[in-house]
Amino acid sequence: MGVHGLVFWVFVLYASWRGIDGEGLGFNWGTRSTHPLPADIVVRLLKDNRFNKVKLFEADPLALNALGNSGIEVMLGIPNEFLAPLASNVGVAEEWVMRNVSTYISKYGVDIRYVAVGNEPFLETYKGMFQQSTFPALQNIQAAIIKAGLGRQVKVTVPLNADVYQTENSLPSGGDFRPEIHDLMISIINFLVNNGAPLTINIYPFLSLYADPHFPIDYAFFSGTSSPVVDGSISYNNAFDANYDTLIWALEKNNFSSLPVIVGEVGWPTDGNANANLQYARKFNQGLINRIIQGQGTPKRPTTSLDIYLFGLIDEDAKSIDPGNFERHWGIFNYDGTIKYSLDLGNGRTLIPAKGVKYLERQWCVMSPEASTSDPNWAESINYACTYADCTSLGYGSSCNELDARSNASYAFNMFYQTTNQQKSMCEFSNLSVITRKDPSQESCRFEIMIDVSGHELSQSPPSQSSDSLALAGSTGNVAMAVLFLLIWSISGALQRH
Repeated sequence: MGVHGLVFWVFVLYASWRGIDGEGLGFNWGTRSTHPLPADIVVRLLKDNRFNKVKLFEADPLALNALGNSGIEVMLGIPNEFLAPLASNVGVAEEWVMRNVSTYISKYGVDIRYVAVGNEPFLETYKGMFQQSTFPALQNIQAAIIKAGLGRQVKVTVPLNADVYQTENSLPSGGDFRPEIHDLMISIINFLVNNGAPLTINIYPFLSLYADPHFPIDYAFFSGTSSPVVDGSISYNNAFDANYDTLIWALEKNNFSSLPVIVGEVGWPTDGNANANLQYARKFNQGLINRIIQGQGTPKRPTTSLDIYLFGLIDEDAKSIDPGNFERHWGIFNYDGTIKYSLDLGNGRTLIPAKGVKYLERQWCVMSPEASTSDPNWAESINYACTYADCTSLGYGSSCNELDARSNASYAFNMFYQTTNQQKSMCEFSNLSVITRKDPSQESCRFEIMIDVSGHELSQSPPSQSSDSLALAGSTGNVAMAVLFLLIWSISGALQRH
């Protein structure tokens, strides 16, 4: 065997041996949960699975403390509502960097590598709300990082939605930045280049499928399609590659061909929509992981290994559902760190669940056997429960879609009861409900028991029915959803037919 042949086989053996640890896969750790998995358990979960990169959407003290001296690289986010004050005064940026970056690096040993300024600030639905503040905030944060002596260790970036670029001919080669933000994008990218920083882009094939019922479903995954998109000499057989390369074409057209690109968010949800299910999520994420293990790039950057933060790590039951009911179900782990579906991480490794999780008592709040769905308080009770607890799994096409009317009520009552820490008084829905120790879960529909977070600060009572300010994020959407459920239930056998 010649030298070149030996090198080839060494490479093949290495590629088959290595897993994803250190090979380009990070995770988004969201914390919008009523009963969050304790931060130290989350960090242990990351380490047990050899996930060594994480992205936080904000400077959460519990998360940052737990990440100290963990060996896990951190991308630290700044929410959009902070952009205006950060843009207005460099002193505000210096204070933010000192408090949330310098202190955690020097005092707690947190390995902060990036500061993500804003989160998809140029999203078209924001109607330009953050266009004036994003770039100045980015400049001020960069100046503050340099002043703190962290310019070499910590880089800035801006996580952008893929709608910042478009294509006139429906092909990646036609890609360029949206006209109304073109000059702004060029200014930002120039700034990133001058400071040795990457661009971050979020890509969601699921949302393409969600938005367009005619979107070819096989094109959303990595297993090929019978109708590839042919762009010159390149054939694209999946939406991710085509989307990513549209950005690369846009960069090349504007003389930024070598700018590093991070995929800040990509993934597939498991509930809240007919296409958000365990099978599709596993198919998508396994295909993505396989590419990372193989070091496979895209047609425009075939030799560049993808730097990816999968969305997400854990489900978040208090996240806004304005984009859709699926928003609370992106995790590869359930809210408590249990495994949703198997994934091959390479080198014979599979997912490892969270350890040391403590739960509330094994008891559930369900509809009383003596109660009737014709009770005049029935509809109002369900509406109230779903306003202040997460009922997204009850929607059409979701995991609890096929429950009958009584079980739907039980699910709603139980979610409210669990969300309020199993307080006995929170299972008193006008004599419609009782507490049981028999698990009411049915097939794919899981009736939850919440994590015991007795050491955390949580509200001990729900908001009054007239209060809006204390409701969970997305409660308005839950109210509308509850009303929709009632309409569906009023049609005899509607849930069973679907």
